[in-house]
Amino acid sequence: MIDRRLNYGRHNIERYLKDAMPYATVLDLGAGKGDDLMIAKRVGEIGGRQLRLCAIESFPPNVELLKSQGIEVFNCDLERDRFPFEDESVDIILTNQVMEHLKDVFWTLHETTRILKVGGHFIVGVPNLAAFHNRILLSMGKQPSTIKNNSAHVRAYTKNDFRNLVNSGFDGYQLQNFKGSNLYPFPPALALPLSKMFPTLSVGIFFDFVKIRSYTNDGYLKWPIEQELETKFFLGGEA
Repeated sequence: MIDRRLNYGRHNIERYLKDAMPYATVLDLGAGKGDDLMIAKRVGEIGGRQLRLCAIESFPPNVELLKSQGIEVFNCDLERDRFPFEDESVDIILTNQVMEHLKDVFWTLHETTRILKVGGHFIVGVPNLAAFHNRILLSMGKQPSTIKNNSAHVRAYTKNDFRNLVNSGFDGYQLQNFKGSNLYPFPPALALPLSKMFPTLSVGIFFDFVKIRSYTNDGYLKWPIEQELETKFFLGGEA
């Protein structure tokens, strides 16, 4: 039986958080029920450290659940609003299975990079367009499950494409680690080791970027203009 919970790759998130120790402030973009923040709490509080756990989340049941876990919740639009944090004030920014839902991704990257500290980690999980099962579907003339047009996903990513997106207008991220999780149509006993061996064939792909320099040129907002992208992106100002 396929275990779709593995698509969230939380064993990879935990590994990246351990590598990022120590940290004090963690922000989850689209935090859901707080599963990844609870991993950050468990890992980060080793040795009695006090953490500030924050979430951007707007779904009311999730907001209440997050607050009950001691998490600061901000009801922001990831594609329109300025994130309520000072420049270079956050140690870790997580976002897991969210970026594929965003059209105005340049604004999200702009705000993420503005508030992340130099030396901070940007930890991302997204579905993989180049997953083994998607390749099979395409070879049969069928739509990849990652980017069905009657679903909530508006973007699809591969390893190289997502890395190129992060480097669009700002060359200040270094990819420290890359892993995969789950591999259809195999059961967990096979899917986990296979995805470890062949991460670019995995259902979910997971990145650990480190910010290596300050973000001072608003490069993500300039990119769509400089590249003359024939789509209207939100780049600040009035929505």
